Amino acid sequence: MTIEARLAQLGITLGEPTAPKFSYIPVKQTGKLLYTSGNDCRMNGELIYTGTLGKELTIEQGQQAARQCIINILTSLKAYLGDLNRIAGCVKMLGFVQSADDFKLQPYVMNSASDLLIEIFGEKGRHARSAIGTNTLPFDTPVEIELIFELND
Repeated sequence: MTIEARLAQLGITLGEPTAPKFSYIPVKQTGKLLYTSGNDCRMNGELIYTGTLGKELTIEQGQQAARQCIINILTSLKAYLGDLNRIAGCVKMLGFVQSADDFKLQPYVMNSASDLLIEIFGEKGRHARSAIGTNTLPFDTPVEIELIFELND
């Protein structure tokens, strides 16, 4: 099954990526590795959630935000590669969760992003991961994720 077919089966539609507003590029390739810039939980240009986990937002809302980050990363990768089937696997995830001082459940938030990658790519979606709590993220996004992928070719 192709990655596109798997996305369709999961009800995920990749839109068009938005151009960066700042001085960076969405995807940087070096050899067979693809590094993605940090992505937030925007859908149609608007954050689906704003706020802090353990304060304004629940774990479930954080998980939805993390899943949207993955969809946004895949949108950028599709635009860069043209074909997501060129991906050999996901190597590493770095996830940041905007957290209240007493919120210690960042891995549960990031697990939804990890699970989505495994749903889409199967065993190739398994990756090393860091889930980091921070007091603030740009534009009050609750989650920001960056990924490293390896290419087949």
